[in-house]
Amino acid sequence: MAQEEQPIVPVDPETGLIKFREVVDEKGTQNELFNRCIYWVNDFYANPTRVTTIRDYNSGRIEGKHNISIYTYTNDSAKKQAGTVDYVFNIELKHDKYRYTITDLKIHTKTRTPAEKWLNKNDPDYSPHWDEYLQQIADFFAEWSSSLKTKMKPEVKKTKDDW
Repeated sequence: MAQEEQPIVPVDPETGLIKFREVVDEKGTQNELFNRCIYWVNDFYANPTRVTTIRDYNSGRIEGKHNISIYTYTNDSAKKQAGTVDYVFNIELKHDKYRYTITDLKIHTKTRTPAEKWLNKNDPDYSPHWDEYLQQIADFFAEWSSSLKTKMKPEVKKTKDDW
């Protein structure tokens, strides 16, 4: 029996759009989690004030827009930039948990083509590079979420060495 091939990136079954989303349980009040998240944003992004569009302390919501570079590799393994992909992230914080959502992936062109185009192997413009691009997106957001989860952990309290 043939099984349907799973996409490289998560696709929302309702919309058919690429969507990275996870709810993470983490100890802390909404305000503590908000502050940790701001520290992460400031650490992760080179220009965090330009990246974030919403930083709402009271509702526990941080939203931002950014982009990632996509590369192709030549036969001699040289890395060449193939373009950029814009994305939107939304982080919602509550007591003892938070949720991140990454959506609206657009290939940075004059028309801002949705990245879901790369999922269609029947497209007349299909290129085998598209799977590589999707894998680069999946790898980037795996690193993105791992970095966020690490930074969202509470600081380990140091015990005083009283000898």
